[in-house]
Amino acid sequence: MGNLVLNGATSGATTLTPTDAVTITATFPSLGGTVMVSGNMPAFSAYNNANQTITTGTYTKVTCNTKEFDTNSNYDNATNYRFTPTVAGYYQINGQISIFAGSGFTRGIIVFYKNGSQFKFGNDITTGNVNGGRYIASSLIYCNGSTDYIEMYCYIVGSGTLILSTNGAADNFFQASMVRAA
Repeated sequence: MGNLVLNGATSGATTLTPTDAVTITATFPSLGGTVMVSGNMPAFSAYNNANQTITTGTYTKVTCNTKEFDTNSNYDNATNYRFTPTVAGYYQINGQISIFAGSGFTRGIIVFYKNGSQFKFGNDITTGNVNGGRYIASSLIYCNGSTDYIEMYCYIVGSGTLILSTNGAADNFFQASMVRAA
């Protein structure tokens, strides 16, 4: 497939006429807008590659330090463990934690923080399993493409040693994918 080069106005509709007599119209945003093409829609998936100890009753950032992929280098897996997309739009954010408690586990929850503040809560699950369990959260979140960032925290209540146990990418993960531009 070749390249499509458009000359002229910076906005409006451009009509292409293929040989089979149908019309295909591509509408481009104004000069300040963003045209989404395959390759510039940020997405990432990361997981923690070691157990993480959690203090009971405290919101704790989940340190997903290993990237499976990061299509636009927007996830910091070394310092802040946050997703900072550089394209404004709506993002599907997903997370999972796998909690192991020696005994006395009662609650687990995932919380997505936006710009350092609690923003979206997953299910607040109370369980009868004193040894822990797996918990997920998912949310659609708008990010402005310049200053907004998303982090994943967990809140666990229990006694004894509470850890986010790891079995590679299957147990604890944090992911995002752009759904559409703003």
